[in-house]
Amino acid sequence: MNEYIKIHPADSVGVATVALSAGTTLPEGDGVTLAQDIPMGHKFALRDIRKGENIIKYGFPIGHATSDIKKGAHVHTQNLDTNLSGKLTYQYQPDDSYQNRYQAENRTFMGFRRKNGDVGIRNELWIIPTVGCVNAIGSRIKDRFLMETVGKTELGCVPGGIDDVQVFTHPYGCGQEGYDAENTENALRMAVKHPNCGGVLVLGLGCEDIRIEVFKKTLGDYDPERVLFLETQQVEDEIALGTDLLHRLYETARHDHREEVPMSTLRIGLECGGSDGFSGLTGNPLLGELSDYVVAQGGSSVMTEVAEMFGSETILMARARDKNVFDDIVEMINGYKQYCFDNHASITGNPSPGNLDGGISTLEEKALGCTQKGGQSKVEGVIKYAHPIQRSGFNLLWAPGSDTAGTTALGLCCQMVVFTTGRGTPYGGFAPTVKVATNTPMYQKKRKWNDFNAGRLLEDVPMQTLAREFIDLILEIASGKLTCAEKNGFKEFVIWKNGISE
Repeated sequence: MNEYIKIHPADSVGVATVALSAGTTLPEGDGVTLAQDIPMGHKFALRDIRKGENIIKYGFPIGHATSDIKKGAHVHTQNLDTNLSGKLTYQYQPDDSYQNRYQAENRTFMGFRRKNGDVGIRNELWIIPTVGCVNAIGSRIKDRFLMETVGKTELGCVPGGIDDVQVFTHPYGCGQEGYDAENTENALRMAVKHPNCGGVLVLGLGCEDIRIEVFKKTLGDYDPERVLFLETQQVEDEIALGTDLLHRLYETARHDHREEVPMSTLRIGLECGGSDGFSGLTGNPLLGELSDYVVAQGGSSVMTEVAEMFGSETILMARARDKNVFDDIVEMINGYKQYCFDNHASITGNPSPGNLDGGISTLEEKALGCTQKGGQSKVEGVIKYAHPIQRSGFNLLWAPGSDTAGTTALGLCCQMVVFTTGRGTPYGGFAPTVKVATNTPMYQKKRKWNDFNAGRLLEDVPMQTLAREFIDLILEIASGKLTCAEKNGFKEFVIWKNGISE
């Protein structure tokens, strides 16, 4: 394994693959003698860099030097700052050099076909509150149901024929205005009709904004054997009745079975969190390979974290399928910047402290690494928050970079989320969340959190070898193999809030 990586021939910085000591000479082509200790994942200058000069990584600027930087010096926040500013005007300049090199291979997995033609990768029972006031009631119903069917409520104890029983609690559903009220209702509607759910109990109070009778109308077509409703103010014993309704759903869902389905039915969300200096070198490029492979099979991949596209958005715009998609990407980027301004937030407030510790210095650097998740495929469309995919292929989703809200947003329109991390995180969304470590030390330390080690790319394992192994794992998980987050019982449902509450 080399001690450092120079990603692009034009780069003015290298990235240390191991911790390097001051005085170390790196003879592999660049002849650098390090002036300082360089932590693993951090950058150092491959040549002298003048104050004000752009610093190049991935072949693109990641900011500018705030002072003269000598060859071999540590390059980080002490001498590097962002170039980002406000909203920009963009020109449509399509770049056809981006090409998905994978071919259709007629791959399949074992999934659950639903009555509407969709396919789930899990067969679960869900309780979905329409308002936070009934969260505790939902948990009581779940516990009573489990006690009556399996005699205990411990993690992993579910009756035969289903994969899990979950209550997706949230604090919303009443006292919200504008986009927040719309986002909550849309998110709940997408969750109720999610293909990973074999049966859902929609649990309401009766006086909230999202009233069950109105919510039913917004659902459109739904299977009345799979979606049941309970308004708790209207009954004497909501726990007993809710448990009975969950038993009814179970009697329907437990007869579902997996069958062979084409990979074209698979929709995968692409996420990164707790990133480090290797996220853009290992984990995210591996997700790019997965994304291109899924798209080549006729399936879909979805990337979000809009704020983490700032600085690399022109790469995505150049890959737009047509001018209309380009315009939609521009609207998403500038619209999200305006959202930040309206809420008195800086568009350069990212990276997080953990990102900085891991070697990421500016949002442009993070964005150029983040964009690697999208592979080489054309961008087929831009999806609004809590809306379905309109066109198969690689899509962008209007949602935040927060791990919790972003993963939920991806899960609403996908059956699975694949999540890279360099610092490590236990987080799991409500859809199966596959954790990919970007470096071997963290993977080995947190084996109970991580499903796959992309750090092997730094150990001379070829990308094509690792990608094939990873794709096989994804199909195993789609066919029922549990992720670490599922084994740990880490499943969260977080609706994006971006406005006021009454």
